[in-house]
Amino acid sequence: MKKRQEVYDLYWYFACERQNIFIKKLNGEPAPWTKDPILQEYKFCNSYRVNDRVSQYLLKNVIYNGKNYTDEDMLFRILIFKLFNKESTWELLLNNFEDITLKTFDVKAYSKVLESAISNGIKIYNDAYISCANKAFGYDRKHDNHLALLNKMFNEDKMQNKIVKCKTMEEAFNIIKSYPLIGNFMAYQLVTDINYSEVVNWEENEFTIAGPGSLRGIKKCFIEKGKMSNEDIIKYMYEHQDEEFNRLGLNFRRIGNRPLQLIDCQNIFCELDKYCRQALPELKSNRTKIKKHYVQKGEKIDYMYPPKWKI
Repeated sequence: MKKRQEVYDLYWYFACERQNIFIKKLNGEPAPWTKDPILQEYKFCNSYRVNDRVSQYLLKNVIYNGKNYTDEDMLFRILIFKLFNKESTWELLLNNFEDITLKTFDVKAYSKVLESAISNGIKIYNDAYISCANKAFGYDRKHDNHLALLNKMFNEDKMQNKIVKCKTMEEAFNIIKSYPLIGNFMAYQLVTDINYSEVVNWEENEFTIAGPGSLRGIKKCFIEKGKMSNEDIIKYMYEHQDEEFNRLGLNFRRIGNRPLQLIDCQNIFCELDKYCRQALPELKSNRTKIKKHYVQKGEKIDYMYPPKWKI
């Protein structure tokens, strides 16, 4: 492989500086938390995926909310939350149904609530990443196709019985991605979120998938990859993170003693692509601007992590 050294070094700088911003905010320090004008102006995901707002909501409200759920209910809760990926949609469903479980899942009733929200101008999907929207189950509305997908997965195929028996994340990934409306990137996100729960305990760093944004970042970072796949590149970054931070004199502060995982290294490539749109605009891709500006939010997040991580 042949690195574009300036961009390769930017990858590690970004990972460290974005984590520094996170820690300064966590410690209650006043803004600005960085001297970097790009990081001040635009919105970027955290270096650790788990620290992002939606992941924290998933952990605290969907998985570890103080109630006991069966494995099949937990899997159902995670998938229905992540297909919409929006906290307000989860709360909308909670407000209309006693709880969100497979036993009480009613496709028509859920559809009616979501259709009513749409007719009132409410967005029910998070636009952070766009879930597939074809009419795989014959419905005009995306949410109706997704509800039909969940019904097929859990009620017709009993997919949950297969997932809990999977020995690896890749095995579960292959089951989930075999369904309509689920591409490689979405399937990887879903198995990552399932692995936050106590239902399974897969090794995180034996498997990864490069998403669309990550592919753009890898292309900017490497002039040529040689015989390495995009996933090999992500694994390379995971395996060499300590030596690269040391080489560049960067004090990367981990959460607990947890290094960046494959999912994090994959995500950082996506954020690097965004960062380069401002820092190195001569590196062309099919995206030229960063869509979202940073807006400081008032509420403070009490961060939590899966208990099995022992952080």
